[in-house]
Amino acid sequence: MVATIRYEDIVKVPKALLHDHLDGGLRPATIVELAAEVGHELPTTDPEALGRWFVEAADSGSLERYLETFAHTVAVMQTGPALRRVARECALDLAADGVVYAEVRFAPEQHLEQDLSLDEVVEAVLAGFAEGTAQAVEAGLTIRVGTLLTAMRHAARSQEIAELAVRHRDAGVVGFDIAGAEAGFPPTRHLDAFEYLQRENFHFTIHAGEAFGLPSIWQAIQWCGADRLGHGVRIVDDIAPDGALGRLAAYVRDKRIPLELCPSSNVQTGAVASIADHPIGLLRDLRFRATVNTDNRLMSGTSMSREMSLLVETFGYGWRELQWFTINAMKSAFIPFDERLRIIDEVIKPAYAKLLP
Repeated sequence: MVATIRYEDIVKVPKALLHDHLDGGLRPATIVELAAEVGHELPTTDPEALGRWFVEAADSGSLERYLETFAHTVAVMQTGPALRRVARECALDLAADGVVYAEVRFAPEQHLEQDLSLDEVVEAVLAGFAEGTAQAVEAGLTIRVGTLLTAMRHAARSQEIAELAVRHRDAGVVGFDIAGAEAGFPPTRHLDAFEYLQRENFHFTIHAGEAFGLPSIWQAIQWCGADRLGHGVRIVDDIAPDGALGRLAAYVRDKRIPLELCPSSNVQTGAVASIADHPIGLLRDLRFRATVNTDNRLMSGTSMSREMSLLVETFGYGWRELQWFTINAMKSAFIPFDERLRIIDEVIKPAYAKLLP
């Protein structure tokens, strides 16, 4: 019988996060303040009530309706100071939750309404992450933040954003991504960008297998060459009830292609019916490279500690399983191998060693 793990203890252990959207993790109070500055109308100006509104509005069972909530966050992220503040607070919030390594993604093309250039958008966010990281260290916390630049899959700027990511690779941008509604917008539309990134020896992940099924995953891997799968939860459609793997599922597992699983978000968008129905348990048992992620902390009212706590409650996981997910994520990060190894050996393993029997 596994002893019950307390939420406050989960907060204290080191965690690694690969799939977190900057515009999906703002503090409600910050949204209220920034909205007042730019004259953007919100559903409510009470921070607590606004936080509840985001969760309720996102809890629709539809990816398209879920994405509509971002109109309010993106609207207040159109200036350098606002972007810098949001990124700084993101780093601080993650560090306070025990996250020692995070890859946070955002779409620069969505932050140009006040005449910022793409480069200025990226520079503001990187500056904010640097400030937040430094402030976390001053508070006795440790975090490293890597940035992913996202292109919107319904738009036509993926090549431009890919070049932007490579341009800032030595300043903190560690990867590239495409996001947005999957149905009708296959990743192969952006093949030029992915081929360019491969020629530049640059890492990228692709949102696939969330709202859309196996063809989305197949295209992301076999046509586009994705290093990781953003969500990838629909890979379960290629696994038989007896656990036998289809050819695509076997390829994903055997190649150790990381799955950026986001349990709470997957329930909200209708990808799965409940946490109990989430295939993360099956994928762990079958030894896929499964990782646990937040996706959008504001819209899901969540954190890494909460996601792990839900898995503990639902699947009876103990510290050994939580360490397994954490090391999986760190192994799959887009930073150099020696840096990943250092965080695993010097930060993650020593902390869990104190808790394991």
